[in-house]
Amino acid sequence: MRTRRKQPDVPAPQNPWSEIVPGLWMGGHAFAGRSGEPEFAVVHDEFDLVLTLLRLPGHGPDPGVEHHVWPIPDGPLDGTQLAGVIRLARAADDALEEGRRVLVRCYHGYNRSGLVVAHALVLAGHSSDEAIRLIRGRRSPWALHNELFVEYLRAGLPTARLLEELAE
Repeated sequence: MRTRRKQPDVPAPQNPWSEIVPGLWMGGHAFAGRSGEPEFAVVHDEFDLVLTLLRLPGHGPDPGVEHHVWPIPDGPLDGTQLAGVIRLARAADDALEEGRRVLVRCYHGYNRSGLVVAHALVLAGHSSDEAIRLIRGRRSPWALHNELFVEYLRAGLPTARLLEELAE
């Protein structure tokens, strides 16, 4: 199983989700199971808050679990999309401060979820480069392989948002 982007050299993750820092998990809907065959992750009640960047029906979470959906592409984002990413990252950071377990997910748990998790880590005091290293070390070396998202993080999401809005 490979990622949906046109990069056939990027392998699917081995796990549905990975803990990046205590309480903050990053993952996706699809992963390569132990056999290497494609498997789909369904969230039940493992987390207190689920932030979804690509919605696939039937993938949870269970009723009663707080769930926010903000579909974005794994590509250039406009100012409104970046504003939603910033809001989700704040929600993740706030939930962590309250001791809640948070999952941020997209298709494989590499780029879109990485953008939100990295910004949440920046809000918690990490530099963007520290956040990127932490994510790649805990999730996969392939996490945040979308260089545009890395550029957004290094510029700072509020700055990237402003620049995108000026260009619109």
